[in-house]
Amino acid sequence: MAFDNPLASEIWSTKYRFNPAGAAGDETVEGTWSRVAAALAEAEDPALRPAVRERFEDALRDHRFLPAGRILAGAGTARAVTLFNCFVMGRIPDDLSEIFAHVREAAITLQQGGGVGMDFSSIRPAGAPVRGVDADASGPLSFMDVWDAMCRTILSAGQRRGAMMGCLRIDHPDIEVFIDAKRDGGRLRNFNLSVLVPDSFMTALAADADWPLVFEGQVMGSVRASALWNRLMRATYDAAEPGVIFIDRVNAQNNLGYCETILASNPCGEQMLPAYGACLLGSINLARLVATPFQDGAHMDVAALSALTRTAVRMLDNVIDVSRFPLEAQALEAKAKRRIGLGVTGLADALVFCGVAYGGDRAVELTGEWLATIKREAYRASAELAAEKGVFPLYDPAILERPNLASLDPETRELIAKNGLRNGCLTSIAPTGTTSLLAGNVSSGVEPVFAYAYVRKVRQPDGSHREEPVEDYALAVWKRLHGDAAPPEATFVSAQTLTPQDHVRMQAAAQAHVDSSISKTVNCPADIGFGEFSDIYLLGWRSGCKGMTTYRPNAITGSILSVEAQPGPSEGPVLTPRPEALDGATYKLVWPESAHAVYVTLNDVEEGGVRRPFEIFINSKNMDHYAWTLGLTRMISAVFRRGGDVGFVAEELKAVFDPRGGAWLGGRYVPSLLAAIGGVIERHLGGRDASPVRAAEPEVAAGRPGLACCPRCGGFELIRKEGCDSCLSCGYSKCG
Repeated sequence: MAFDNPLASEIWSTKYRFNPAGAAGDETVEGTWSRVAAALAEAEDPALRPAVRERFEDALRDHRFLPAGRILAGAGTARAVTLFNCFVMGRIPDDLSEIFAHVREAAITLQQGGGVGMDFSSIRPAGAPVRGVDADASGPLSFMDVWDAMCRTILSAGQRRGAMMGCLRIDHPDIEVFIDAKRDGGRLRNFNLSVLVPDSFMTALAADADWPLVFEGQVMGSVRASALWNRLMRATYDAAEPGVIFIDRVNAQNNLGYCETILASNPCGEQMLPAYGACLLGSINLARLVATPFQDGAHMDVAALSALTRTAVRMLDNVIDVSRFPLEAQALEAKAKRRIGLGVTGLADALVFCGVAYGGDRAVELTGEWLATIKREAYRASAELAAEKGVFPLYDPAILERPNLASLDPETRELIAKNGLRNGCLTSIAPTGTTSLLAGNVSSGVEPVFAYAYVRKVRQPDGSHREEPVEDYALAVWKRLHGDAAPPEATFVSAQTLTPQDHVRMQAAAQAHVDSSISKTVNCPADIGFGEFSDIYLLGWRSGCKGMTTYRPNAITGSILSVEAQPGPSEGPVLTPRPEALDGATYKLVWPESAHAVYVTLNDVEEGGVRRPFEIFINSKNMDHYAWTLGLTRMISAVFRRGGDVGFVAEELKAVFDPRGGAWLGGRYVPSLLAAIGGVIERHLGGRDASPVRAAEPEVAAGRPGLACCPRCGGFELIRKEGCDSCLSCGYSKCG
């Protein structure tokens, strides 16, 4: 099939296509579907394989069912990788040698493609005595730094950097340091952070009581619950982390609570797991199942949804039997409980097709109906598989009394009572960043549409860029049906126009029908007041959510994609590309230790009548300077393009001294060439002593400063959703 857009084609080619040197691989995306279907059908009885393979391939066709990226990339390739996306590692002992043994286990898991989550609450707090060596403990965060450094060195599955989740209980004595950890923009960058919050803390918070800080039963301090919560919300407001996991609720509602205790979460928060727990993921593309989109009778094809759910359950169940596992403990855990994570993507687009605005009452109602259908059919499919292949080894009939099963309809409960279940847990809603792009840029998971249209910059072999438009799937379908007619603003809502309350309502509506949890980010505007923001996690708690995370553009993590205020649905975001010409100045620096002068060019843009620096170029004929001048050019330009007060750049450079000695320039002692460049930047920002070489004044597109920079392409189209960074320009994505 031809892809709906060039970005989808590129993602398939670079991430999911099996293209081995000197051997046959995937010639088309149909070849990828065929490879995956054949690999998963290998778990079937030989007599059934041809029919099951055809059934699996039909489910994959037209991107109706999207197995997670590890399955698409690895199934049927014979690569030494796992097909499971996420793991929670074992309980970390409070012992130095055992801690480093767990670092090794995490490294092996990351190397084979699995994201990992850990609870660091079992490590004694900083300053606690270490018996036998007459020393004080360094605390859990010091060991998290070790994990972080390890993760930086691991290229996960040969394709992407590893993702990790670090958790700490809110009663751990080091909780305040943990809460503030991400205020340091350079620390724990390979971690997402979540605070494990028990019911007892929420009770103390409601009573405005003191909260004890405890390690191994010993009270080591206390803090006002409200003060601790305010500190948590302030950190989240300022740095977008940590998130929260309502750990008692998670365990109380866990299907397998009779045989396990949930320890932590996977990196994106949708899968809470016990020690060495593993989960494989896949998503039903709701956007492909709406009959007659944009017409009066538009509706979800429930029969197709039901049939696809049953096939998806069988496919994911088979993955357990054909996948590799990084650790034997993970294999034993997965096969004992046969946990799967079936979810959805394209929810927002499906609502748009039905003429329904995301976040409204009707959207909440339809979300509940659609996910209730998936839940019912998933449990029925698992019960039928149990009759055919056997129940999961740790099955206990008492599972019928667990909350997720107690709410099932009588017919489904009767089927389970008769046959048992093949799978201990069935549903979870994961992030679908690149797989949703692969499917034609459908809306991701249960998130709203972030932007209906944007411009993607594609790097060319010569280093230049070309621009190509990218559209959300719903907008592309609208244009095919209605041409240039403006789509209805009432239903084409986006993350830019929704309130935090809209986000929470939709997450809660989905959570009511999901076994595990949901990867969902409550995106907030940069100018939201702290008073309004501070209640978001409480609202999630009261609404029945199991975990919460937010994202507000901020000085530490940067901002999301720049868009016009309240954009119309047909307009899309307005980026701030580099104009063809910029007005600037070039300064000549003569440094005594260099045979050639250094030329510093600073170019400006004008926004709202105010000029600000946009880029810098540092050039010299002295090739000894090449590497560091190129590095400074890229780094300082990235800082300039983010906007805001950039005066600190000059101050930092002016403070650099050269141990070989500085030089006198213009009657002043300058401690280094870098300091001299800092002085040039300072002069330019102040408009003093300029000798510019001027270009024609260009017409500059207005944009919002504070953009996040993509680490792959250097562009400023990095957005945050579902706990992951995703670049709208090049398709880069990273969780953690």
